[in-house]
Amino acid sequence: MSAAAAPPDDAAVRVDGLVKRYRRRPAVNGVSLRIARGELYGLVGPDGAGKSSLFKAVAGVLSFEGGTLDVLGCRIASERDAERIKQRIGFMPQGLGLNLYPELSIEENIDFFADLRGVRAADLAERKARLLDMTRLAAFRTRPMKQLSGGMKQKLGLVCTLIHEPELIVLDEPTTGVDPVSRRDFWQLLPDLMRERRMTALVSTAYLDEASRFDRVGLMYDGALLAEGAPESLADALAATVVGVADADADAIATLARAFGAVDRHGAHASVLVPTRDPMQAQAQVRGALGGRALSLHPRAPQLEDLFVARVRALAPAGSALPLSAAADGRAPTGAGMPADCAIEATELTRDFDRFRAADRVSFRVAPGEIFGLLGANGAGKTTVIKMLTGILPPTGGVGQVAGADMRHASRELRQRIGYMSQAFSLYADLSVRENVMLYAGVYGLRGRAARERAAWVIELGSLGAHLDDTAGSLPMGLRQRLALGCALLHAPPVLFLDEPTSGVDPLGRRHFWNILSWLAREQRVAILLTTHHMAEAELCDRLVLMFDGRVVADASPAQMKQALQQRAGHLLEVRCDAPQHALAALREAGFVDASVQGRALRLMSAAPDAAERIGAALRARQITPHSIAARELDMEEVFVRQVVQLQEARA
Repeated sequence: MSAAAAPPDDAAVRVDGLVKRYRRRPAVNGVSLRIARGELYGLVGPDGAGKSSLFKAVAGVLSFEGGTLDVLGCRIASERDAERIKQRIGFMPQGLGLNLYPELSIEENIDFFADLRGVRAADLAERKARLLDMTRLAAFRTRPMKQLSGGMKQKLGLVCTLIHEPELIVLDEPTTGVDPVSRRDFWQLLPDLMRERRMTALVSTAYLDEASRFDRVGLMYDGALLAEGAPESLADALAATVVGVADADADAIATLARAFGAVDRHGAHASVLVPTRDPMQAQAQVRGALGGRALSLHPRAPQLEDLFVARVRALAPAGSALPLSAAADGRAPTGAGMPADCAIEATELTRDFDRFRAADRVSFRVAPGEIFGLLGANGAGKTTVIKMLTGILPPTGGVGQVAGADMRHASRELRQRIGYMSQAFSLYADLSVRENVMLYAGVYGLRGRAARERAAWVIELGSLGAHLDDTAGSLPMGLRQRLALGCALLHAPPVLFLDEPTSGVDPLGRRHFWNILSWLAREQRVAILLTTHHMAEAELCDRLVLMFDGRVVADASPAQMKQALQQRAGHLLEVRCDAPQHALAALREAGFVDASVQGRALRLMSAAPDAAERIGAALRARQITPHSIAARELDMEEVFVRQVVQLQEARA
């Protein structure tokens, strides 16, 4: 635990030594925490860490076996106790739209929850109008829930959670599976609602880059809290430096692993955690380990994700790094007949569903060994394009070549040349890890010794050896996704399609997954096409295509996309000050209309050379003292959000 100051005794939630077991296995193991009234508290941890069990106990929908729990001043010791305060709580479970009714419209869902919560008719109209306006759902009030995008479902879920104006809201991973624009909308909306209604919020997330949004954050793993405190202070607890190594080959990776333990691969690059806060000393240690090789090094201070990963690796180091013996399999991808310079080629691909065009003349090329990212907001057409290229969905127009096969006619040949992971979990939940792997080996025509060797390779690659007899459905999300990836790789395909493969996966699981992808691309020359809503992953791709309304609107490397935005809009500035919401209003009045609140800071872009002076003057005119105004490096989330918002405004 960090030494952060504890909230006052009149906490909205007080948990002391809480224990929740499932068949004698502790899901929550002696957790204690305090959440102050009006606080936005975040809980971060992998699937299976115990977050959902803790949230359900706080919301009064799950019993527990040990410890004490006080919510809104009431001791929760029985089902009757929980019923007494449920009207004062809003609970949104994990999963897109799982608390909603697909056949009902937006307005009908809201009316149903209002009636369920006993909201008076006199109050309903005003609350509904205000919440629909704040979430920008008013124009879609008659649309059935089943036709909403992921972001719209989450915003509707939030409205239904808030319609009875609870004192405490409990939101379990509300942004998982949601595109970056909708995620930013959500995080701008939630603090406004909390301040307006004087609410307390307990929120979990799988995205550690969202941690800055919280007043305090707890890192949870294996049923226990690893650390707790203000986001900006937690990362300082890690006495280390992260050193990035550009263009690290397999030998350099092996050398770094022997010297520093776990190595994280990021496309063509790698990084290691060096146990010193001095960046010059950290670089010297890495150069010494590499024996003077002329590789470019990039040190940086550790972030909250680095702390989380380091703490978890210290507890469970097995499987935290890519097995270096993975290359021992030696089986080359089955790419006979594939052009040497092109693994995937889409030409004018079009797909219509009745009068709706989901994909509109989409064209791009992917080379062998390239990690290619297909980006876009929910409903942009990414999954439709993947389904056409993999032969699942026939195109209305256009053509595609995948691994040398025509996607329209060579369906059997195509299946043998590609690996595919869909958005939905595609394995057999009731079968064990071993049974799933051997079943898929048979599906791909592998028999006898060949099947056993490839199965052993998949198990080693995914560090699944300790889980061979566990059912696939019981695995944490990160292990499940590694198993699904392994099954897609059993037949050594030269092309791999991944549709949001790390959605909901914790940071350590995501790093392990990308270690595997980077190894496949660099050492095995597998062409990888993936979709993702996690913009930190977009940074790791060699090239990106951005889709909007079924069309390709950008095709470039991450660096080129950032450079294009900077040339168009100027530099990214971060402003830190007290009362960021009041500061936002002042900056917009001063002409900085694109300013937005990012946690405890504000961000905006400006090409004006005197932008910092104008920002400072605008804030001081409102008696707001700026603590710092500094240029920041552009990231892909900023690029994605700004480009998509601009396109949405142009369409409107």
